[in-house]
Amino acid sequence: MKNEIYVHFHPDERPFVDRASEWIERAAFGHEVKVTDFLDPRQADIVASLVNRRADVGLRFVGGYEGAERRRAIIAPDYRDLESEPEGIALIEVTGGTQGHLELDHGDYLGALLGLGIKRDRIGDLHVHEDGCHCLVVSEIADYINIHLRQVHRVHVLTDILPLDQLRPAVSAMEEMNLSVASLRLDGIASDVHRISRTKIVDPIRAGRCRVNWKVEEDPSAQLKEGDVVSMQGLGRFKVLVVEGITKKGRVRVKIGKFI
Repeated sequence: MKNEIYVHFHPDERPFVDRASEWIERAAFGHEVKVTDFLDPRQADIVASLVNRRADVGLRFVGGYEGAERRRAIIAPDYRDLESEPEGIALIEVTGGTQGHLELDHGDYLGALLGLGIKRDRIGDLHVHEDGCHCLVVSEIADYINIHLRQVHRVHVLTDILPLDQLRPAVSAMEEMNLSVASLRLDGIASDVHRISRTKIVDPIRAGRCRVNWKVEEDPSAQLKEGDVVSMQGLGRFKVLVVEGITKKGRVRVKIGKFI
């Protein structure tokens, strides 16, 4: 049975598939309610696909706000009212005190939180603003962060726990690029976006350091499509915004959004 399920997933994903399967079994047979830590979109897809195999288990995703990228899953027997189950998400506001404008980015805030010994899956989306950051975390660690987070990349900071409805979502900044490519192959588009030769981009893809829609993609010739999000370890992320059509010379016009 396990092997039948495994064929749908990358080998690297099997440990997570096993954990998710156990949560679902406990909901079905042990009548337990499981609220997971924050899942990335690929992990959420895996949980949803496994839950969809069972009629006796319900599922709800919560991220603290509409449109969250990282979300917790609430997995429970189908007779439970999932809307009434607590989300367990807290909002921490981080500000620079008297230091005014902060030149800090997403990586600085994430690094500071991880530096407190907090695991990545305990942290949801981070919303970076000019005057600080709104951090979504599992509620059990909110007090710990509020007491101990006093520095972000050499900047002294102040923290406060706010109600979730005071969240200020940040819009991801994107640099738009218009490319003319021979095809929608992953290696071709990634090499143009990151301005790296195709031969140099192939190695990290084959080494498993590339994800398409949060799923490991090791095939450089994989075809991308509109809406795909590609992340390359050490290089950042981009999204295929629009496939605009074919030029007279038979090349494909594509609009890319590179996250900055």
